[in-house]
Amino acid sequence: MSFKQVFKAKLSWLLKEESTFATAKKYTKSHSVVIEGKELLHVSAAKAFKGDPSLYNPEDLLLSSVVSCHMMSYLYVCQQNGIEILSYQDDAEATLEVLDTGGGRFIEVRLFPTVIVKEKEQIDLAIHLHVEANRLCFIANSCNFPIVHQASCEAI
Repeated sequence: MSFKQVFKAKLSWLLKEESTFATAKKYTKSHSVVIEGKELLHVSAAKAFKGDPSLYNPEDLLLSSVVSCHMMSYLYVCQQNGIEILSYQDDAEATLEVLDTGGGRFIEVRLFPTVIVKEKEQIDLAIHLHVEANRLCFIANSCNFPIVHQASCEAI
């Protein structure tokens, strides 16, 4: 059975009080996003794009979405295959290509999941299930760039 789920976000940005359109050399990039029932999210552009480096930026959030969704999909397929996961870590990275025109796009995300399973005999299957997790991941299915997995797994 298929269904649709709607997600909503409210974005708020204001011109700084000390600035006017005539005097501002550039607009501040900092703003807030509200998602009902959740804490206020303060966002800016990445430092490379003259944003506030202490705040999350859309690029951080996109990468966080990919790595989080993959992990949740992976835990699901491991559960379906009877694999007990004891630990999951990932040091993901994304490559953004910026063009001379000022536009750009992500060209690749690399995931480096390190998984610890309970049973040594399940290591090979646990590594292979990253492919299935990627196939199920809502965010990965919405991306137009490759998501590469360089997984490792061990048992304790």
